[in-house]
Amino acid sequence: MIDIHSHVLPGLDDGSRSLEESVAMLELAAGSGTTDIVATPHANYQYPFDPALVDGKIAELRAAAGTAVRIHPGCDFHLFRENIDDAVQFPARYTINHGKYLLVEFEEFIVGKTLHVALERLQNAGLIPIITHPERNSILARRPEDIQVLVDQGCLVQVTAQSFTGRFGRAARRTAERLLEVGLIHFVASDAHDTDDRPPVLRPAYQWVATRLSKEKADLLFVQNPAAVLQSGSIDLRTTREPGRLRKWYQFRR
Repeated sequence: MIDIHSHVLPGLDDGSRSLEESVAMLELAAGSGTTDIVATPHANYQYPFDPALVDGKIAELRAAAGTAVRIHPGCDFHLFRENIDDAVQFPARYTINHGKYLLVEFEEFIVGKTLHVALERLQNAGLIPIITHPERNSILARRPEDIQVLVDQGCLVQVTAQSFTGRFGRAARRTAERLLEVGLIHFVASDAHDTDDRPPVLRPAYQWVATRLSKEKADLLFVQNPAAVLQSGSIDLRTTREPGRLRKWYQFRR
């Protein structure tokens, strides 16, 4: 499996606190069947993003942990003016593996017209936004039909693995299940921050999706689509929908 969202690099944000913890996180990831992981430290006001520092931390972690799990660069991109301006000018600084896919985390207060304008600017620069964990956004969890609008705009959706197993509460789990059933999830990733509370473990979620839908669907979300992202390839949106499962959002509210 390929994990496109993790805070595995030590000392850069609210994720791993030490090199030792980062190594332990990679050991957990490997034990759960992960072959590749994208290191995506926050890029926001609190944690300014420095690509050179990220590259240095990746090299340090590779030297300490070996090659059981391959590490790739990226970031957890927050939408504010300075960030967007820089990404439009230098898109490869922020994207996964310096390609065309960009993890984007929403601040709840910008959901609305401002959000769509910001995403459009990124898309016009050749970037493909991957919306991270919308099931954990309280506004989107209450209005999941808005996620369909974002996908129609050309965005992709990444859900957190632990949302399926209840770590983030019933509302997040219910929204994740709805998104899965109507085919609006393109990736499942760990968003790992540590070894205990939020570890880089994908296997339980993979098994849940395989049981709920099919192994083919699980492979798509955990292996094939993430691999396409690493290679800057194309995602076939048609393959994310399950025949006969597409229903209107209001039917889920009953």
